[in-house]
Amino acid sequence: MLTHSFQHIPGIGAKTERQLWEAGIPDWAGFSKAENPTNLSPKQRETIKAYIEASHHHLAANNPKFFLDLLPPDRHWCVFPEFRASIAYLDIETTGLSHWDSDITTIALYDGTAIRYYVRGQNLEDFLHDIQAYSVIVTYNGKTFDVPFIEGYFRTKLTQGHIDLRYVLKSLGYGGGLKSCEKALGLDRGDLDGVDGYFAVLLWQDYQRNRNEKALETLLAYNIEDVVNLETLMVLAYNMKMAQMPFLPSRPLPMPKAPEIPFQADPATLARIKKQVFYSPDAYHYRQ
Repeated sequence: MLTHSFQHIPGIGAKTERQLWEAGIPDWAGFSKAENPTNLSPKQRETIKAYIEASHHHLAANNPKFFLDLLPPDRHWCVFPEFRASIAYLDIETTGLSHWDSDITTIALYDGTAIRYYVRGQNLEDFLHDIQAYSVIVTYNGKTFDVPFIEGYFRTKLTQGHIDLRYVLKSLGYGGGLKSCEKALGLDRGDLDGVDGYFAVLLWQDYQRNRNEKALETLLAYNIEDVVNLETLMVLAYNMKMAQMPFLPSRPLPMPKAPEIPFQADPATLARIKKQVFYSPDAYHYRQ
């Protein structure tokens, strides 16, 4: 899809892009061969040609950030197939919502094959080394939460291109949090249904205060399921977006096969903390 896209070029929005497609210019190569059926000014044509040349270069150099920095956030899906092998699905859990007085407790990474996880007090710092193997990260609401939190916590800057599925899914009519989108799109979390970010805080507290290893395992199962589901949501979003492109052939990507998650939720721990959540006066305020 990326070579059919023109919206990363300054001055080209959705309307002009569609006009190019309707004029028989479906991709970058088509523009280079075409006359001027859309009545673009000479300056506009030169700008487009220059960006197409740069686009070929960055695509060949495996540099998705060039495109992701220029495309509108709800159009980031179009880089997915070309850079899928360079993607890490990323999610963090924390002790609270504030970037200034809260800590990261766990981080989960998934690249479509390998699952990696990091735990505060064990191997959290290894994340900074491992993330360098990827040129794109995919999150849900990561632009406002996960990435700023990571950058503040580690005092570093993540240089990868970033696809935040919150914007892509919202443009498809799926709003709210990650779990709401999952439910609307038919994803079932089984034993972890109803577990959310506030619940994850309580799991960490239980692990810290009571040395309950089952609480940590449940937290990691939850965190890892987040990133595994992000791949499924990415493929679903891409296929739905492609189906909306009437001037392009729609070739749906096959749905990914979920990997075996190395941890399982502990029913006894879940039941006890669900009772705690039900009676906690702080639960509502945290979730806001």
